[in-house]
Amino acid sequence: GFADRCLAEASRLQKNIEAEAWDGEWYRRAYFDNGEPLGSHLNAECQIDSLPQSWAVLSGAADPTRARAAMAGVNRHLVHRSDRLIQLFDPPFDKSSMNPGYIKGYIPGVRENGGQYTHAAVWSVMAFAQLNQNDLAWELFSLINPVLHGATPGEMATYQVEPYVVAADVYSGAGRQGRGGWTWYTGSAGWMYRLLVETLLGLNRTGDQLTLTPHLPHDWNECTLHYRYRDSVYHIHVSRPRVAPLGGAVLTLDGQVIPGVILPLTSDHRDHVVTLVLGNEGPEGADESDHPTEVEGTVPNPISQPTSP
Repeated sequence: GFADRCLAEASRLQKNIEAEAWDGEWYRRAYFDNGEPLGSHLNAECQIDSLPQSWAVLSGAADPTRARAAMAGVNRHLVHRSDRLIQLFDPPFDKSSMNPGYIKGYIPGVRENGGQYTHAAVWSVMAFAQLNQNDLAWELFSLINPVLHGATPGEMATYQVEPYVVAADVYSGAGRQGRGGWTWYTGSAGWMYRLLVETLLGLNRTGDQLTLTPHLPHDWNECTLHYRYRDSVYHIHVSRPRVAPLGGAVLTLDGQVIPGVILPLTSDHRDHVVTLVLGNEGPEGADESDHPTEVEGTVPNPISQPTSP
C-alpha cells in the first residue's frame, strides 16, 4: 500500500512539474514564497540552473522533447569550453532583490554562486550520455576532469589546486575563471567515478548481474575492461565493427551467446571471457555522435513503467 501511494504521489508531482515548472526552453529551479520563479528567463539573475535540466533526464520524469531542449540550454548557456567548466547556473546572484539564501554571500562566479559545482557538472554529463550524445558527454567529461586542468604550467597557474583529486568548485567570476576550490571533495569524486564506470563505460551491477550499456565516443572502435566479481575476473571486450550486426548488440560469455546485454556473474575462482559487439543502434539506441552539439535520443519514464524488484 505504501509503495502504491509513493507511485501515485510521484505521478502527481510529475504532472505538476510539467504544468507549472516549464519555462519555455528549460525547467525552472524553484519558487519563492511569494510565487516568484527562480531559474526563469524572467529573472535578471539565475535565469537557467543546470540541476532541473539534468534531473529532468536522469529521473526519466520529464517530457522527452522538453528534456532534450532543456539540455540544449545547458550546453548553450552553462558550458564554457575556454574556461573548462560547466556552471551551476547563470547569471550569478549579485544586485537583484532575490534572496536565495547563503549562496548569495559568495561573490559572483565563486562556488555555488554561478561557479561550477562539480556534483552538478557530473550530472549534466550523465544526462547528455543518457540522451545518447556520446561525443558531447566525453567532451564535457574532459572539461571537468581535474587531470586535464594541470597538463601545462600555464594551466596549473590558472587552476591553482591539486590536479590529482576532485575539486568541489571551479570559479567562473571575472579574474578567477578556471580556478579550483575546496579540493579532496569525496562527494563529487564518488559521482565522477560513477560517471566513468556506470555511465560512460556502461557497467552497472545489480546483485549477481552486470548490465553492459557503454556510451563510447565515435572514434573508439573497441575497448577492454577487466571486472572482478568476488573470486572471479571477467575480461570484457567491447567492439563496434564497421559493419554492425543486425538486431542490436551481441553478448557472449565464454563463447556462448547470451540474449540481451545482462551478464550473469558467478564467483567460481575462474577467469571468464566476455565479448560485446555493439549493433547498429548500440545497446541503448542510436548514437548521434555525428552531431555532438545537438541533443537527441529518448528519455525513459520509470514512473509509468513497472520495475523489477
